[in-house]
Amino acid sequence: MIRLDNRVPVPDSLHGAIVALGNFDGFHQGHQAVVGEAIRWARAEGRPVIVATFDPHPVRLFQPDAAPFRLTTLDQREDLFGAAGADAMLVLHFDRLMASMTAAEWIEEVLHRQLGVAGVVTGEDFTFGKGRGGNPDVLREIGARFGVTNRTVPAVHDQYGPISSSRVREALIAGDCEAAARLLTRPFAVRGPVQHGNKFGRQMGFPTANIDMASYLRPHYGIYAVIGHFPDGRRIPGAANLGIRPTIQPPVELLEPHFFDVSEDMYDLVIEVEFHHFIRPEAKFASIEEMMTQIGRDCVKARELLAPLT
Repeated sequence: MIRLDNRVPVPDSLHGAIVALGNFDGFHQGHQAVVGEAIRWARAEGRPVIVATFDPHPVRLFQPDAAPFRLTTLDQREDLFGAAGADAMLVLHFDRLMASMTAAEWIEEVLHRQLGVAGVVTGEDFTFGKGRGGNPDVLREIGARFGVTNRTVPAVHDQYGPISSSRVREALIAGDCEAAARLLTRPFAVRGPVQHGNKFGRQMGFPTANIDMASYLRPHYGIYAVIGHFPDGRRIPGAANLGIRPTIQPPVELLEPHFFDVSEDMYDLVIEVEFHHFIRPEAKFASIEEMMTQIGRDCVKARELLAPLT
């Protein structure tokens, strides 16, 4: 899997590719359908497959103060696209210059001149170009002038309607890990390096791996049954607190997974934490002793919930 940058020339070996074009944040069932069609098309014609994704997300450029909403990092998307069968991920750096390009300029400059693509696959609701002036019909009409053909994939539906990143976010904000996992086809996961903390959990007998949520969407604050994916390939169950720890001062927002039966130094390890089940909301306790008793109960519950998976 190769990571490309639109500000750097694409290798000649990837010219003539079929490109799946979209944001693809979360890579849910609908995104998977778009990328899957690009892969089928490319394989039928013996062409490489590139999945193009935007970074930063266009919302971040136009609404810089928007609350964190990302479902996946670039590293996670690269892994997911590669596992799906793509040859490369192209990062489209969305800046003021790109935002000012009309749909026609976008097709000619980005798709034709920079990338030299043969075909493009998008979702049926995909828009691009200044003022969202581009859509699949515009892409089909203008792309034909430059030898760029396109295919459009309809939205994937379940019993509640079209599957979307917005629905995944709504499920997570509600603490519904199971619904999010159905839409994504895998659990929502946060990946990041383990940071040094105040060692409070270790002193209390529940050492935690503190991870900054960074640009990730914040699921409902509370306690979760989680599974950690370690760099050496281990999958270790645990219980995690996501929130500001209101019983401990000063309040600090962190994801704090406690992995069962692990006593090793985890600092600086990059761990991916999967959210499997919401156990309870975050709470403020009358004393540290009361809090530790509840944490013990949470760990027992998490072990029970995760037993079928570990």
